[in-house]
This record gives sequence, structure tokens and C-alpha cells, in this order.
Amino acid sequence: MPPTNNDRSLVIVANRLPVQRVRRGTTSTWQTSPGGLVAALHPLLRKHGGSWVGWPGGEGGSSRAFRHDGMDIKPVTLSAGQIEGFYEGFSNGTLWPLYHDVLRTPRFRRSWWRSYVEVNQKFADAIEPLVGPGSMVWIHDYHLQLVPKMLRQRRADLRIGFFLHIPFPAPELFARMPWRAEVLEGLLASDVIGFQTRAVAQNFLRASRRLTRATGSGCTLRLDDHTIRVQPFPIAIDIEEFESLANAESAGERTRSLRAKFGPKRKLVLGVDRLDYTKGIDVRLRAIEEVLRRGEFSARDMCFVQIAVPSRENVDDYASLRREVEQAVGRINGEYAEPGQVAVHYLHRRLSREDLVAYYMAADVMMVTPLRDGMNLIAKEYAASRIDGTGVLLLSEFAGAANELRQAVLVNPFDIDGMAKAVQTALTMPPAEQRRRMRSLRNAVHSYDLYDWAARFLGALRGDQDA
Repeated sequence: MPPTNNDRSLVIVANRLPVQRVRRGTTSTWQTSPGGLVAALHPLLRKHGGSWVGWPGGEGGSSRAFRHDGMDIKPVTLSAGQIEGFYEGFSNGTLWPLYHDVLRTPRFRRSWWRSYVEVNQKFADAIEPLVGPGSMVWIHDYHLQLVPKMLRQRRADLRIGFFLHIPFPAPELFARMPWRAEVLEGLLASDVIGFQTRAVAQNFLRASRRLTRATGSGCTLRLDDHTIRVQPFPIAIDIEEFESLANAESAGERTRSLRAKFGPKRKLVLGVDRLDYTKGIDVRLRAIEEVLRRGEFSARDMCFVQIAVPSRENVDDYASLRREVEQAVGRINGEYAEPGQVAVHYLHRRLSREDLVAYYMAADVMMVTPLRDGMNLIAKEYAASRIDGTGVLLLSEFAGAANELRQAVLVNPFDIDGMAKAVQTALTMPPAEQRRRMRSLRNAVHSYDLYDWAARFLGALRGDQDA
């Protein structure tokens, strides 16, 4: 059930708004965006009132507040220079690689930092008129780490929460950033700081004690006269939505159609990711290539389907990754495809939730093998969609979901031979073992849903001791 906020005014702050512009003919209108965060918090704002502050995407536009589907929406507009410096630059050229264990080299540019400070200030300016005495402000993710302090300096009465959706790195890596103290002090102005896993929360606690004047033990820090609660709040999915989609008659029809197209007697291995270097798509393809090279399975026996959702395509690293992935797909098919039987199917597009569930239901094996990930909800979505109790989940040790989904086949995505062996194990796993493992996965997913996550965080923000 959607959480309640105890009738206290709430402002949600995220890089993006929960709505997007949709053009119909010569006019355009706002439409609620898909996604877990919106699904969890939209019912809360609609029922109890409150506002959502975020960037509508694109350059310029109107910053005038408006109401949509029971939510008060406050856009924060960005100039072309701010998009380049704040979003493409510091957020995704500095913080993203740094927080993902330096899988790419982060770039530390002073002009990007100045833009990051400037945009965080714009967000703080937009929030302040919306909050009454004692309001709760819940700020999301790495784009807005300075906002808590900027708000706290103006409004000491606010209850400020911050949730980081991506990993937080080891202190030894985080310490490389020239503005490390400023970022930590920005976050430490929050009352509650949430992370996906306990290990990541510990990274933050250690970095704060080492690089700022913060003191404390356990899950509590103190900086000057301010107390901060730091703990894991692993994000979840809307289980009812996925099971409802999976139980729909149309889902069965879509699934049967997919199986017929790929070959009803072939094993289907699936990957679904944003096209991002942290997801390990290129490494996954090498593992599939190794499986085929060993000869125990051929394109007559199995096929691999990679759905790659377009992401940040104007950024050089992402454009380069797309070329590498597409070249790998061509190389593997050139060597291992059979007449009428392609070894690797590659879909570079975004699918509807209904089509995605059909792919989950059709897949004998699901590969969720990021090199580093805060949580990865694809793994949970797959388990929720497997209403027949079969299927095998291959899950990276370096995804936050591995802490909860212990009956997945856990893999080290940096080990190509190990990954290939795990794929072979999954393809030959007896039905009884599949059902035993999947039952455990589904029980884990059922134990804690998206609304539990939101309710638990907001409970902590209100000061509930058992949250």
C-alpha cells in the first residue's frame, strides 16, 4: 500500500520531474513518467498533498509551477551551458564514474564544479518558497548533493532526507575528488541519509569521519550540533504491478509469440540494461561468445537477446560503447549464427512495460551482470514476473540486489570463464532446482515492496525509531 506522510507537508526533489512532455499533433501536453520512484511517490503526493521539484529536460522552458494529476510540479530550468557543465559534466563525467569504482577515469574540471554549485543553488531557491514550518524535504541522488546544506542554512526547522540511488565509493577513491569536503558537508546537513546497502553506507560513514569534522559511531554522525542518521534503505519494486502484467492474457500471448519467433526449442538468455559502461554489456557478450566457442551449445540450442535502452548518446564514452557492443554482436553472429538462427539479437530501443514483462516470461535465463550497481531492479522485476516459478537469474556480486537475492547464480562479471560456466550451468539446471531457487527469489521480492521502501524512509525522516 502507498505510504502516508502523517499529514506533514512533503517536497520531493529529484533531477528530473515526474512528468514529461508528449507531443500530440501540433500541441503538447504533460504525461506522468514511467519509473519506480514516480510510482512510489505519486500516490503519496496525490493523497496528502505536496510538491515535486525537478528539471523537465531540455534547454530553457518555463519555470512556472503547475498542477498535474494531483501533484504540484515546480520545474527548474537549465541553460545549455548548465546542461553541459552540471549534467553532462560534473554529474556524469565526474561523479558517475567516481561513484562506480572508477570504471572510467573521472574528470575533475573546475568549470564543471562551478556549474554543479550553481544548479544546486537553483534547486534550493526553487524549494524554499514551497516549504512551510517543519516540512519534510526528500532529495534524491547524486546530482543534488549540495542542496541539503543550502536549504539548512536558510531553514533550520526543516526535516531533510537524502537518498543516494547509486553506490558510494570507498573513501580511498572518493578522496581523489578535489571538492570532497564540500560534497560531504552538503550531505551531512540532512537529518537522514539513505543508501542501497549497508556496505555503501559504511563507505559514507568512513569518508565523513576521515574527511570532515563529523564524529560518531554506528549509524549516527554528529557535525557541530547536528545529528545525522545514516543507514541502508534498499529500494524495491511495485510487485503487484509486475504480477498483474504477468497474469494478463495479453502477456501470455506476447510470450508465446516471442518464443515462436526465437525458436520454441531454443533456450533464451536475456539481458536488459541501459546502454551504460557500468552495466557490463560488452563483457556479457564476451561470455556468451565463450559459451558458443566451447561448442557445448550452438545457435541451434540457444540465443542471447540484449535489450539496450539508449542512454546519454551525445557523450563520447557512451557513443564509443555503442560501437563496441554493435561490433561484438556482428562478430559473434558472423562466426556462430546458423541459417535462419541468429546467435545474438540486439535491440537498441526502449520497450513498454508490457513488452518487457513478456520478455522476462519468455527468458529461460536472465543475465543481470553489471560491473557495479547500486541495486539493479531488473533482477527483482524478473523474479516478480516469473509467476510459473521457473527461470534462472544470473546476478553480479557487485549489484546491490545480490545482498537480497541470494538464490540467484552469483557471478563475478570480471571473470569471463566464470561467467561462461555460469551460463552453461543455468542452461542445464534441472527444473526442480530452478523452482527451488525461484521460490526463494520471489519470497525475497515479496517481503518488501516499493511502498514499504518509501514508508520506511519517510518514517525515519519523521523520527520513528523503528523505521
